[in-house]
Amino acid sequence: MDAKTDYLATQLDELRDQGLFNTIRTIDSPMDGRIVVDGQPVINFCANNYLGLANHPRLREAAKRAIDQYGIGPGAVRTIAGTMSLHVRLEQRLAEFKGAEAVITTQSGFTANLATIPALVGKGDVIFSDTLNHASIIDGCRLSRAQIVAYAHNDMDDLRRKIAETTDYGRRLIISDGVFSMDGDIAPLPELYAIAQEHQILLMVDDAHGEGVLGRGGRGIVDHFDLHGKVDIEIGTMSKAFGVVGGIVAGKQVIIDWLRQRARPFLFSSAMTVPDVAACLEGIDMLEESEELVKRLWDNAAFMKQELKTMGFDIGRSETPIIPVMLGEAPLAQQFSRQLFQNGVFAMAIGFPTVAKGAARIRVMNTAAHSQADLEQALVAFETVGKALGVIA
Repeated sequence: MDAKTDYLATQLDELRDQGLFNTIRTIDSPMDGRIVVDGQPVINFCANNYLGLANHPRLREAAKRAIDQYGIGPGAVRTIAGTMSLHVRLEQRLAEFKGAEAVITTQSGFTANLATIPALVGKGDVIFSDTLNHASIIDGCRLSRAQIVAYAHNDMDDLRRKIAETTDYGRRLIISDGVFSMDGDIAPLPELYAIAQEHQILLMVDDAHGEGVLGRGGRGIVDHFDLHGKVDIEIGTMSKAFGVVGGIVAGKQVIIDWLRQRARPFLFSSAMTVPDVAACLEGIDMLEESEELVKRLWDNAAFMKQELKTMGFDIGRSETPIIPVMLGEAPLAQQFSRQLFQNGVFAMAIGFPTVAKGAARIRVMNTAAHSQADLEQALVAFETVGKALGVIA
């Protein structure tokens, strides 16, 4: 033992005792509706691969063609020698797809938040943030050094109270997730916009779980509520429904221009790689051509929700294809996950600190890659494990 790290070993033991130690499994196949995990074939309900694009032939071929033409990586940050014509095209296509004035891309959705928030507000400013916002928003807020005022989840009356109570400020920013990733509920964006307008506050929404899911052909939450040109900043990701990787910041031209000058992950971290950009471009083409995958995703989600609810599971308040199977305590959720795996279903337990203590769950991530047979087989496993553990009658 090393005295310098003894405290870490002790804390790891405490996590194990509390059922909060995260055992990371290894995937031995392409990401899809059915995958191989630790050598075992399973039905996959863990990934954010909403539309099944992560292993789609069209995206694979687009990436291969781009490698032959442009190589693998740009080898530089965007502002020095890392901006390739592919990057410019992707940002133009994303702006058109989302109906925004302009788009800047980053290496991930997480870095999109780290890039944007500290560039827009700083010390002496105020951020109003939903209490259930994603960790990347929380970290971006902390990095900004602005005052963070948390308002109760999706509670617009509480947001109004917090705005009225906060009188010492320079600039102000309201931030909310669009789709909340653990519960699957949707932010009341029209009300957020009305409040932001009334008080002349910048409005930012993180649409990571709305990209490819909400709106016409998966154009996102701003499209879903027909608020084009009204939401100042829309953050997104291409690592979920697009099946690739990369962050999106869409919004007013002046904001995007400013981010190109001051967004630190854009300025100081290498650009997205060639195959990633090419695959994202192909994903946009597919979503513009057809809404079939988006429809299949929602049909699969509706079927799973209805059947799980009929069995007696508590599936929370989800309004999207994310289904939280609420179990309460972390040890029970971990045991439930292990037994699902033994029954051929890969669905991980989610516990503290990702969710509140006592709110552990199995998060079921539906995708368009699941067949009806996949869903029916998975439901048998859920019912078997649920009864064995006394979760359902």
